[in-house]
Amino acid sequence: MYEGDVLAGNWRRPGKGKIPEVPAERDLVVEDADSGFCGAVVACDKEAVTLEDRFGRRRLFPLAPAAFLLEGRPVTLVRPVAAATGPRRSASGSIAVEGLRARVARQSRIYVEGVHDAALVEKIWGHDLRVEGVVVEYLEGVDDLPAIVAEFGPEPGRRLGVLVDHLVPGSKESRIAAEITSPDVLVVGHPYVDIWQAVKPSVLRIPAWPEVPRGVPWKEGVIAALGWGIEPAQAWRKILGAVSTYADLEPELLGRVEELIDFVTEAP
Repeated sequence: MYEGDVLAGNWRRPGKGKIPEVPAERDLVVEDADSGFCGAVVACDKEAVTLEDRFGRRRLFPLAPAAFLLEGRPVTLVRPVAAATGPRRSASGSIAVEGLRARVARQSRIYVEGVHDAALVEKIWGHDLRVEGVVVEYLEGVDDLPAIVAEFGPEPGRRLGVLVDHLVPGSKESRIAAEITSPDVLVVGHPYVDIWQAVKPSVLRIPAWPEVPRGVPWKEGVIAALGWGIEPAQAWRKILGAVSTYADLEPELLGRVEELIDFVTEAP
C-alpha cells in the first residue's frame, strides 16, 4: 500500500527533516498510525480530531505529534487557523444577526410535507426564519392539501408557502398542487422522491442515491442498498448530522426554500 515500511525504525523522530504540521481541515483523509483507523476529518478542536471511516464509524484521536499518516507519511495534525474576521454567516449563507431575539411570529406560514423536511429546513434556515418571524409546520403528506389551505384561510398579510416532495409533471403531487389557485398561496417543490435525496451524496460519502424498485418502501430500500443495517430514524439522524451548511444541499431544494421565505415575508 505504501512504499517500504513507514513504521520501521523510530518513525516519530526521523533522522532528517521535520514532521510536517497539517491543518485538520474537514474532509482531509488520514490514518491513525497506532490503530490503523483511516477516515476523513469531521471535527477538530484544540485537543483532538474526529475521524469518520467509509462505513460511517467515528473515532476521536488526540492531536499528538506525528500521530497520523497522510498518503503514507507521518504528519502532525493541528487545529485549523480560524477564518479571517468578518460578518458571521448563518448555515444558509446569510449574514447572521448577532444577539438575535426571535421576533413575534407572522401570521404567514411555511408548510412542509414531513418531520424530516422540517428538521432540514430548521437546520439550514432556522436563523433566517427567526429573524423574519416565520414558523414552519409539517403536514404528514399533501393528500389533503386543498382542505388544509382552506382551513388556513390565506389572504394578503396572511400568506402560505408549501414545499412539496416529488413535484414533477404527471405526479400525484403535481395534480394536487394544481388545485391550489389562491394568489396568497405559493406551492413549490423539488424533484426528489424524499427530502433525503436533497442532501448531496458526497456529503455522505456515497457515489449516488440508490435507485429503489417500485413496490419497495423508498427509505427501507435505500438503507438496504447502502448496506447501512439501521432503522430509518437512525438513518435520518446520520444524514442530518452530516449536513452543516447550504453547500451540502442540492440547488433544487435551496432555490425553492428561499423562494418560499421571500413569498411569505413580502409586504402585502
